[in-house]
Amino acid sequence: MAASPVIVTRGVVLRETETRETDKILTLLSEDRGKISVIARGARRKNCRFAAGAQSLAWSEWTLYQRKDWYYVNEGSTLELFEGLRGDLKALALGFYMAELTECVTLPEEPAPELLRHLLNGLYALSALHKPPELVKPAFEMKLLCLAGFEPLVNACEACGRTDPEEPVLNAALGTLRCRRCAHDGGVSPLCRESLAALRHIVYGDPKRLYSFRIPEEALRRLSRAAGLFLSAQLERTFRTLDFYESLG
Repeated sequence: MAASPVIVTRGVVLRETETRETDKILTLLSEDRGKISVIARGARRKNCRFAAGAQSLAWSEWTLYQRKDWYYVNEGSTLELFEGLRGDLKALALGFYMAELTECVTLPEEPAPELLRHLLNGLYALSALHKPPELVKPAFEMKLLCLAGFEPLVNACEACGRTDPEEPVLNAALGTLRCRRCAHDGGVSPLCRESLAALRHIVYGDPKRLYSFRIPEEALRRLSRAAGLFLSAQLERTFRTLDFYESLG
């Protein structure tokens, strides 16, 4: 039988699953092959050369070979472990949630370079820039939904067309903006001038400056609630990593 061709790729470990005595199955979001399942034999051994890269949220370069539907590790070298968030339980919990969200919206074997870049930027913001998790979370959620095809329409009130709506609200199910007086149905999340400005920055602004905004505490709470409701309405599922993050207070 001919040897399988060697594949070299870089990727983030979205999830690790222990299997057998010393092995792991890695869910990897790779640059050129999208989301793939990788068997890392011996990854749990103390002397394993690629053990560091075979942990959740690690950004590594991998040499793989493929057999049927599975990829297997030949070699691996760590590029970035995001050490800055591994010493902060809340930041680490948010990182795990960001990875689970990303896994949810990506399809197997379909390259998703924008989503990969978005995840790396979010992990960097937590780890190196030390951005507050309370700010990173809603910004990451909303931009992820935009990149996944669920972009809300927040440039003007859907009903009256005002670009500066009084008492703005976001319809979580429809992903549309309305003035309070134009909103006659339920399922709306109240915003304010500052939270609407931040939402527009997230949706329409430069992705490289995604986490560069400042916002009062109450406005941030409104933004976070709107992002959470919008995500729940669009994806229609729960996330165990979110439950853990929220349990930390």
